[in-house]
Amino acid sequence: MDRLLYNDLLKWKENPRRKPLILKGARQVGKTWLLRHFGEHEYESVAYISCERHANLDEVFSDFSAERMIRALSALSQVDIKPGKTLVIIDEIQEYPRALTALKYFCEDAPDYHVAVAGSLLGVSMHQGISFPVGKVDFLTLHPLTFVEFVRAVGRPQAADAIERGDVGVLNSLTSFFEELLRQYYFVGGMPAVVRAFCEKAGPNEIRKIQRQILSDYRNDFSKHVPAPHLPKVNLVWNDIPRQLAKENKKFQYSGLKRGGRSGEFELAIQWLADAGLVHRVHRVSRVEMPLKFYEEQSVFKLFMLDVGLLGAMMDAPAAQVLVGDNVFREYKGAFTEEYVLTQLRALGKEAWYYGPNDSKIELDFVVQTEKGVLPIEVKAEENVRSKSLRTFVAKHPELLGVRYSMKPFVRQDWMVNLPLWNIRGIDAL
Repeated sequence: MDRLLYNDLLKWKENPRRKPLILKGARQVGKTWLLRHFGEHEYESVAYISCERHANLDEVFSDFSAERMIRALSALSQVDIKPGKTLVIIDEIQEYPRALTALKYFCEDAPDYHVAVAGSLLGVSMHQGISFPVGKVDFLTLHPLTFVEFVRAVGRPQAADAIERGDVGVLNSLTSFFEELLRQYYFVGGMPAVVRAFCEKAGPNEIRKIQRQILSDYRNDFSKHVPAPHLPKVNLVWNDIPRQLAKENKKFQYSGLKRGGRSGEFELAIQWLADAGLVHRVHRVSRVEMPLKFYEEQSVFKLFMLDVGLLGAMMDAPAAQVLVGDNVFREYKGAFTEEYVLTQLRALGKEAWYYGPNDSKIELDFVVQTEKGVLPIEVKAEENVRSKSLRTFVAKHPELLGVRYSMKPFVRQDWMVNLPLWNIRGIDAL
């Protein structure tokens, strides 16, 4: 299963200023598999250590002598660790904080050794006071499979290549073909276990069963790792996300969690889910100008899940409604499509905001910032692509180019570019 992040791992390996790598991401997005796959193909050997399964870690990290730690890791993994030729993988590193601290000493005293670590709940652990090697590590984040990765996984490499190239002619000529693949992706999503089952011809019921098991595993994580006073609130927020996204106004409303709900009561619960990589928080901006971060409103946001397929499983969206016809693009008030667009943008490394003043009917679904400037984005789930809000906004800000994601093929106009939903990365060419 090809992952786009593989190329980033190669750049990390070849970087002469390389530091120990932390690969972040939610549980079950494929971090361990990717690191081991990378190690097996790019190194002579792989030394794998799991902080959940291996004993004797106290002996490995009894002090922070890099030379001694390398010898101990060699003994524990039964692999001769060689500089530049062995990839050392320390998995679930948040389970053993001293291993995280040790990365500083690998960076300073043993830079020739290639060390990569993975941690599903690393963001949570950092907020619990774990000593972090600031400035001594590199970061990458693994998301569920993107649509392009999904297309390649299901055996359509030429179509995936066309998306990656931004080949407008091919993308426009195969609209029906890409629509069908997009429906499949809305149902399956990008969790590796689900995609693998789909590729092995699992039926819709089996797909939903696997997705529900992943959701159950996440809830078990809540019970194990969330402090007891906050556990009911984390469950309330998590369970309410589908309803919040199915509203016309997708602004997160605390009153939907309980009567009289307030931000102070649920902020830590939302932060826990964000730190675990299970939700994406998209803040509103008061102005669409660079730098967008200056105009971010911390108290106003939308909340999205990490994966569109898991959203469908939580909504219990019938397979026929998603896989057959155009219902998935019409129902749920665009919830699937906004969820899809946001997760694809995040996987491309783009932070996103939205714009919608309380005293205005104009709302931009997303706003992103590129090296060239700010791009206001409107998302359309159906063939009806009237862009009233986007057109009105761009008319008032003619210096900006509007972007519309829809089921229509690529079209460029004076004020707006329409990108088909299967070419989210087309934004990079604007």
